[in-house]
Amino acid sequence: MTDITADAGGAAPLEPGGSLGPLGPAGGTVAVAVPTAAVPRAVWRLLLRRPTFLIGAVIIVFWVVCAIFGHAIAPFNPLAQQLLFNNTAPSGAHWFGTDTLGRDVLSRVVVGSRDILIVTPLATILGTILGTALGLAMGYLGGAFDLIVGRIVEAVLALPAVIIAFLFIVALGPSKTTLIIVIGLIFTPLIARTVRAAVLTERNLDYLSSARLLGERPLRIMFREILPNIMPAILVEFTVRLGYAVFAVATLSFLGFGVQPPTPDWGADIAADYSGLLAGYWWQVLFPALAIASLVIAVNLITDSIEQVLSS
Repeated sequence: MTDITADAGGAAPLEPGGSLGPLGPAGGTVAVAVPTAAVPRAVWRLLLRRPTFLIGAVIIVFWVVCAIFGHAIAPFNPLAQQLLFNNTAPSGAHWFGTDTLGRDVLSRVVVGSRDILIVTPLATILGTILGTALGLAMGYLGGAFDLIVGRIVEAVLALPAVIIAFLFIVALGPSKTTLIIVIGLIFTPLIARTVRAAVLTERNLDYLSSARLLGERPLRIMFREILPNIMPAILVEFTVRLGYAVFAVATLSFLGFGVQPPTPDWGADIAADYSGLLAGYWWQVLFPALAIASLVIAVNLITDSIEQVLSS
């Protein structure tokens, strides 16, 4: 519950039990209890009024539908090879043309959305959970713990993310599970640094001093007192990292460390047909690239809308 203080001029009626109503004896101020559930509802109402949020949400819903019902929506089997019709330009029979093996590009784009929409949210959730827990501990505990872990975080951030990903993938083997773990671990120090900064602004506030005086344990203070107050920053960080995760999955697949052929995948398909650009087969690369771009743009539109609403 949130207390909102307002001026009032009249006297308050007595409640059935005979006690004073919301006004004090002098009738000067009133404390109105506002349910915390009303805050998310207000945020949703503001978000739904923003065209950028609606456009981003529609694009993401479209790709989610493709990911769930891809095989039913796709006009052809994305794995079926028709070597007599390879490198066919977009036409009425194949709207997005065919690739070097005669596979329908539209079908592969539609079905290829499945893996990327599974890996990216799970990897971002994993990184957000680990990063939030680490950032809370660093910011609240401080001292030697913050110093030591902070130096480790800085050392990890100094390394190129692609090299770290390669090391993990080579050790664990390429798979969707490996991608989720690798991207989640890469995001962990980035999110931890943001959460730590948010915790530092809260650490010396009065409500935390009161919690310490009441004898609450550090874990309870971090997760029951501080965490709800820094959720807006975590939410924005989550949506930002979600956009980066799309690029990360596509990049690793393009380099051969992600989803393996012949499974439809946007990054892997771009890598397989990239040489066709020199021969004029632009459609084989263009449509998977547009799919990646549309998903990233949609996430960024939603991120910007959330950040603007929360900051206002």
